[in-house]
Amino acid sequence: MDLVTQSDLRQLCAAENSWCVSIFLPTHRTGIQQQQDPIRLKNLLREAEQQLLAAELRKPAASALLEPVAALLAEHDFWQHQSDGLAVFATSGQFRCYRVPLPLEESVLVARRFQLKPLLPLLTGDGHFYILALSQNEVRLLGGTRHVVDEIDLAQLPENLRAAVGQGDYERQLQFHTRAGDRGGQRAAMFHGHGPGDEDAKELLTKYFRQIDEAVCGWLKDDLSPLVLAGVDYYFPLYRGISRHRQLAEGGVPGNPEVLRPEELHARAWPLVEPLFQHGRRAALARFQQLAGTGRASTRVEEILPAARQGRVEVAFVATDRQQWGTFDPQTLEIQRHPAAHAHNEDLTDRAAIEASLKGSVVYALPARDLPEGAALAACFRF
Repeated sequence: MDLVTQSDLRQLCAAENSWCVSIFLPTHRTGIQQQQDPIRLKNLLREAEQQLLAAELRKPAASALLEPVAALLAEHDFWQHQSDGLAVFATSGQFRCYRVPLPLEESVLVARRFQLKPLLPLLTGDGHFYILALSQNEVRLLGGTRHVVDEIDLAQLPENLRAAVGQGDYERQLQFHTRAGDRGGQRAAMFHGHGPGDEDAKELLTKYFRQIDEAVCGWLKDDLSPLVLAGVDYYFPLYRGISRHRQLAEGGVPGNPEVLRPEELHARAWPLVEPLFQHGRRAALARFQQLAGTGRASTRVEEILPAARQGRVEVAFVATDRQQWGTFDPQTLEIQRHPAAHAHNEDLTDRAAIEASLKGSVVYALPARDLPEGAALAACFRF
């Protein structure tokens, strides 16, 4: 899985006024369907080329723009390590792709800016969370949504407690606990409990957890999605005491996470974070209803998009399955609505949602049926 951050969003948004290709497709982790994923991308690549040619870009220029995307087709290892969706962005001088835990709808769009709305569930924290599985023998970071979970390959994480604290300190503390815990030949080698030496053990665990937290927070950066801890109960208050992550979920998944598959950790962690997402959405929808008719809530893109650009949107709702096509001048804030998509316009709901997200607004990406009044876009204004 590849992390998508607000920094990525800003860089992708900076690509304007040149032809931008956005490609989305569902992908598969194993099986026959996984073998078909490169073929799906090849078909979408062909469609992207046709759209570029229709936009009056000459064939050599179109081929050069799409060359990094075409190179993916031959990368066997890349296709062996997929998540549930693939997002590909290409423009002159810039190419990015993200394997994400979202079953993305298959689509391709050529326009003067990238289409980014399909990635919003990963950026808003609405339904996206992480699991940190802690044990002395290993540490794992997983990312998930309501339906899927992925293990994240984070090289900065210490391999285990021994690697984090050093062989010497590890062996000395292990020997102490082994001697203190001998009972008829049975040895106690866990670094926690009650009795002499526990403060030394706590110090080693604290050192271990600090290294873990530094790696996790350094990777997450400004991602404030909830983080669920999994491990023995003793670890939870200790980790909370040193962590810099601002969204540690209450409670945790107790027990030894080494024996749990990612899907089992996901099943036990989701009930801890689901109420957070539900509460946030309910409160935001109630806020919209409260402000409806006061001038501080709207479902009109002509009002919402300029407000988002100016940083006046408090909370926004955007439909993942509907678009409103047109043009937007960020200098004059003028909007022109168009009846259909073409290369010289854009999805105005996409632009509004991204502008709001970059200005620090809370954004919920939902099916249109869950938006106020069934609209494609809705928002509450700060003023």
